[in-house]
Amino acid sequence: MKKNMISMTLISLIVLLVSGAIYYFMRSKTFFSVAITFGTIFCHLAMRLAVGYFVDAKYHNRMDYTKKWFAERAFEQKLYKKLQVKKWKKWFPTFNPQDFDLKSNSVTEIIQVTCQAEIVHEINMVLSFVPVVFSIWFGSLGVFLLTSCAAFLFDSIFVIMQRYNRPRLLRLLKK
Repeated sequence: MKKNMISMTLISLIVLLVSGAIYYFMRSKTFFSVAITFGTIFCHLAMRLAVGYFVDAKYHNRMDYTKKWFAERAFEQKLYKKLQVKKWKKWFPTFNPQDFDLKSNSVTEIIQVTCQAEIVHEINMVLSFVPVVFSIWFGSLGVFLLTSCAAFLFDSIFVIMQRYNRPRLLRLLKK
């Protein structure tokens, strides 16, 4: 997944630059739209990669899982049951699958990884709305807002998955 995300980020940057250059010289509305689309995609992907790298550089998957922020809330299990998290969580990708491997990591290490992944996705949720600022210069507030909301919801799925799995891992750790 890591290589795919880096590749998608680079491809979106290249398409942004090429379509932006074509628009600059030809003033084609089509290439303007393509540049805006791939600029937004690049912005979302690059922010996610940067946040992941910065948080990892600071914490190295060694977050303190006993902090109150990571504690299970009273409403969560009911919510996860209603959302049927158990049924769909396996269909979502993992950026570094080896970090969640019980054969090469202790349960404590995996719990710490879930905390770091949660923080990364929570920061990404907030930053999802940064591209909306570009609507000041490029217009199309609705498009920027829609892509930002979609990115916010996408990251929230990963927060839910980490918070869903952590209590199970904590029970495993107690055994």
